[in-house]
Amino acid sequence: MFVHCFSFEGHGGETSLRSFSIDVFVENIVTFLEDKHLKKIDVFGYSMGGYVALKCALLHPEKIGKIITLGTKFDWTPASASKEVKLLNPRTIEEKIPKFAQKLKEEHAPLDWKDVMQKTARMMLELGNGGLISDGDLEKIKHSVVIARGTQDAMVSKEESELTVQKIPNSIYLELVNGQHPIEKIDMTQLVSLINEN
Repeated sequence: MFVHCFSFEGHGGETSLRSFSIDVFVENIVTFLEDKHLKKIDVFGYSMGGYVALKCALLHPEKIGKIITLGTKFDWTPASASKEVKLLNPRTIEEKIPKFAQKLKEEHAPLDWKDVMQKTARMMLELGNGGLISDGDLEKIKHSVVIARGTQDAMVSKEESELTVQKIPNSIYLELVNGQHPIEKIDMTQLVSLINEN
């Protein structure tokens, strides 16, 4: 088994002159597959990555095999988007959690992590205003899908995850005990087992 690590444009040092959107990131996946001469892949998508993987499966079903999402938010409304965007204030992060700010600076270098955060906030607001995967779209996804979340995830609820599973025909919901939303706060032993077993 080969594992390919991938960053969306505007993340992990990958430059981007465009606004962030789910469709732009789907395009990134397709380009990556073409560049690597990969016909079909199984996908593990963390947070937004899981949402993009599902949209890619919808638009390019032949390119995607199994999908495992972790900490992917599906309950996008104007209110929920506004709530999440309030947490993406670079100045507040620098003042209250400087270690996290430094981590973001290192992860996105040479890009400005503050710009990445602002673009992400705008994308979240668009999702809240209807730029999302509809219930009808979810019903069309025929791939094997695991919707996973940490039991202590404060961003993604069990209810929204289970509701999504009800809409995707070949999907299941799994939990990682005591896991929080930041992937650094997930027990890697549990996560590796979940991926290997599904």
